Amino acid sequence: MSEVSSTRTKLRDMTLLKGLPFAEAFANSLDEEGLIATHGTAENSLCVTEIETPLETMVAIASRDALLMLEFFDRRIFGVQVGAVARATASKLMFGENAITGQIKAELADFFAGHSATFKTPLDLHGTVFVQSVWRALLQVPAGQTRSYGALAHSLNNPRAVRAVAQANGANRLALIVPCHRIIGADGSL
Repeated sequence: MSEVSSTRTKLRDMTLLKGLPFAEAFANSLDEEGLIATHGTAENSLCVTEIETPLETMVAIASRDALLMLEFFDRRIFGVQVGAVARATASKLMFGENAITGQIKAELADFFAGHSATFKTPLDLHGTVFVQSVWRALLQVPAGQTRSYGALAHSLNNPRAVRAVAQANGANRLALIVPCHRIIGADGSL
């Protein structure tokens, strides 16, 4: 694990997955069986793509029309998140690339090169109405700025929902794009 990513929290032990081909490591990461398509067409499946970044390996999951998940492969709740996306879309997963995963790969390359902090890849947010409202509010936090959980709850006209906002923030499945990393505690802590 790189020095940068070791400072992130909530990582899982990747020891058992080291050295495995991506498809096998991905399959071993899932909390549910039967999510990966063994036959069929990409039209009725979600595309799963591995993306190497300067921080760590990320995984993109996309339909033909939108990105549903972009997450660090070593995140502890990775398998749960994949299962939630598959259930929400009633789709199986297939390995490969499509136009959406190609677009997010290019945008991530620009992001990590310091050329752009703007993502234009179409997104498909799956969650409750409240959770989606939190994620949309996160999208409004400009690059280089932070907000507290309380300020985010106030912006949603629900100032008593600080803990629910924090929980929705932690459930974000679109790392970097939906900038949950810009939300901090009232005391400035991560």
